[in-house]
Amino acid sequence: NGALCCRAPGSFREAVQFLAHFQSVDRTYCGGGALGALDTLLEEYFERDIAKGILTEEEAVWILASLFFNDTHYAQIGGLTPSGDREVTSRLSFVILDAMHLLGIPTNLAVRVHAPVPGQTEEADILLKRAVEYTLEDGCGVCYSLEKGISEGFARNGFPLELGRMRVKCGCNWVAIPGREYPLQDVTRINMPMALYQAMEEMKGREQAGTDTLWELFAKHLTIMVDCVKEGYDWHYEHVSEDTPEIILNLFMHGPIERGLNCAQGGVDILDLNIDGIGLATVADSFGAIEQVLTFPELYAALDADFEGYEKIRLMLKNIDRLGAPHSPSMKWAEKIRDLFVSLCMEEPTPRHHLKVIAGMFSHGDIVRYGETLPATPNGRKYGDPISHSNEPDPGFANGLHTFSPSLKANTVAKLQPGYGNSSPLHLDVDNSMITREGGVEALETLIHTHNHMGGTLINLNCLTKERLLKAHADPESDPDLVVRVTGYSAFFSSLSPKYRQQIVDRFLNE
Repeated sequence: NGALCCRAPGSFREAVQFLAHFQSVDRTYCGGGALGALDTLLEEYFERDIAKGILTEEEAVWILASLFFNDTHYAQIGGLTPSGDREVTSRLSFVILDAMHLLGIPTNLAVRVHAPVPGQTEEADILLKRAVEYTLEDGCGVCYSLEKGISEGFARNGFPLELGRMRVKCGCNWVAIPGREYPLQDVTRINMPMALYQAMEEMKGREQAGTDTLWELFAKHLTIMVDCVKEGYDWHYEHVSEDTPEIILNLFMHGPIERGLNCAQGGVDILDLNIDGIGLATVADSFGAIEQVLTFPELYAALDADFEGYEKIRLMLKNIDRLGAPHSPSMKWAEKIRDLFVSLCMEEPTPRHHLKVIAGMFSHGDIVRYGETLPATPNGRKYGDPISHSNEPDPGFANGLHTFSPSLKANTVAKLQPGYGNSSPLHLDVDNSMITREGGVEALETLIHTHNHMGGTLINLNCLTKERLLKAHADPESDPDLVVRVTGYSAFFSSLSPKYRQQIVDRFLNE
């Protein structure tokens, strides 16, 4: 340990020790950092020590498990070289995956999923299969970072595709080029249902009350919200380096030392600002319900009363074919809302410093907090209830549908991606018995590959039995070792607040 203060690591063990030091120091300051593409980063040390006979795979598993035990920093395995003609999956990728599996605690590891490379081995498919098998066995495991949506989306911002392939998952939904890119993802959110509420309030009493007028007012208030965040980003750009410069991260990036500039001040080549729109289904289902069932006076009366005395109307609003169901009228509204939000974020940079802003859709676990102050909405949601997650359908959207609901949910999230490389994750919490009936590991592999092919960006997957999940929710101490993916991170289920646990219970798919 002392030697690592003054020289580079000389072995696999020392390289992992160095990463553990980085974790500890960086976590102390602003809680930042991530481990990057762990198999690529450590492969040279691993292969050299194996060849010398000073390291076994079993020892490597122990060393890596110690690293994961040290901190839950994010890491990635698998993927493509920048040219895209070769996959980087190696036997070290499998050793890293085994270390996560054998340790059995929350570990934020991602597998990069991509389409087959012609003429290459099947190692990447085998790695994916083993990762899925471990998820079915453990209930939780890796998340799946998807090549097409991340790399091709990033290229749509004017960057070479080769740079997109270098991006590594490094947070709940963060991806970045290690050492080169400083993004602000999962930082700012636009509560789109609040823009709808303000539009509804403004339309009250108008002679022209209809979906066209409501849409115009919704667009007005969404514009105000996005412009506010852009102004905030300019202020942030001007002052963050005075208050919290990236003291540790600057030392590991190309540019800050040479330029004498903090990462967040333009010290690196690529600075990405991002805005996440949230609650898409709440708004889309509201427009879909309004279009189908009520006059506006009836609707305002029910909303103002928070549906007290209007339960039949609430159920009518709530039981339209919601977003995610085949042929739902909400889909056209969701696409229209997505397109509006993306254009508002990306057509104009920030006003003072002309910084590019990239649109995404990720709500983390904030759907409860954002819903607490939001009055009733036309999708049948009551005052204070959670809003919908990211760009996903609401829980229960597939009730009564005789089809494979995970596929419906995955297809919806893929179709509604903002499309510029900022992750809009798919959360799948699936009953093991349903997966077994539908084809087991192969069914999940197909779903993951299909979601990648459709332009998805990230999949967070839990595979449990309904009985185990409900029992652990009612009595967390009865299953203290249960690990789940909450959003982009994993945690012990018993450590979560009741509201966070309820989110996972609500989105659980067992039909």
